Amino acid sequence: MTDTASAAAPVAGASRHPMRAVVLAGGLTFEREVSLSSGTQVWEELSRVGVDVEIRDADSGLLPGLAASPADAVFIALHGATGEDGALRAVLDLAGVPYVGSPAAACRLAWDKPAAKSVVRSAGVTTPDWVALPHSTFRELGAGAVLDLMVARLGLPLMVKPASGGSALGVQKVSRVEDLPAAMVSCFAYGDTVMVERFVEGVELALSVVDLGNGPEALPAVEIVPASGVFDYTSRYTPGLTEYHTPARLSADIASRAAALAVRVHEVLGLADLSRTDAIVSADGEVHFLEVNVSPGLTETSMFPMAVEAAGYELGEVLARLLARCAGIRP
Repeated sequence: MTDTASAAAPVAGASRHPMRAVVLAGGLTFEREVSLSSGTQVWEELSRVGVDVEIRDADSGLLPGLAASPADAVFIALHGATGEDGALRAVLDLAGVPYVGSPAAACRLAWDKPAAKSVVRSAGVTTPDWVALPHSTFRELGAGAVLDLMVARLGLPLMVKPASGGSALGVQKVSRVEDLPAAMVSCFAYGDTVMVERFVEGVELALSVVDLGNGPEALPAVEIVPASGVFDYTSRYTPGLTEYHTPARLSADIASRAAALAVRVHEVLGLADLSRTDAIVSADGEVHFLEVNVSPGLTETSMFPMAVEAAGYELGEVLARLLARCAGIRP
């Protein structure tokens, strides 16, 4: 991806933010196109509020480019391993480049869904029971026998998903035993380890958290109602296939507990600046943690921007404040 100059002029009356920012978008993952959409949206929002901003890809030209033309701060709009497993952030740390978002170690933990679930469960957060196993276990011990034990332990229906990754790639709901082997094979296309989780029926929520300097704040929950019944990749990124309600149609008590869960997850996992927790509210009113995203989508159909708007914030100003804060610049 070529660099995009900051040619877009801020809208009339927009405040000027005295900084230069770089948005990282693209990367070589299954989620490249989603990342490019997020990055373009971030660039447009920052340009609108007067930030001098450009887009760069995470390729061999990134470090020389940042060295030749330093940025005050970087905004990571990369999805998938490139932007979320902590490796790139560790390199930015080595280069002394400030960036918005969680530190490398916290990203590594959040990226590993079973590990993140273990940590939040230990902190008292409710999460559906699960089993995570690598492909080699099924090959060595016999897939049929292992799958039978999984079903006996977790019951049906089940959610099958890669143990790391985002955008619901490879995620499938399995209601029949005979469909489980095919779902596992499909899921292994996205990673060596699969997590099989007990399916929880209920209201699906996206719980965004942002820290603008006064500690992590939960934004209004977004309720997700996919037409297919499963919020998979197609439902996420195809306009019209999912209905969203912001704020979510929850009682005040459940909304408060959902917000507290999101902030708790953010803090327990050591996250910073922004995150989005996915959760389910079951029929008994219990809020169940599913997973957390350290680089929330920022496309036109993404939930983080919906939550920002519902909170009464302007997305460009929020992004600019996050950048200024990590760069040590007063907006």
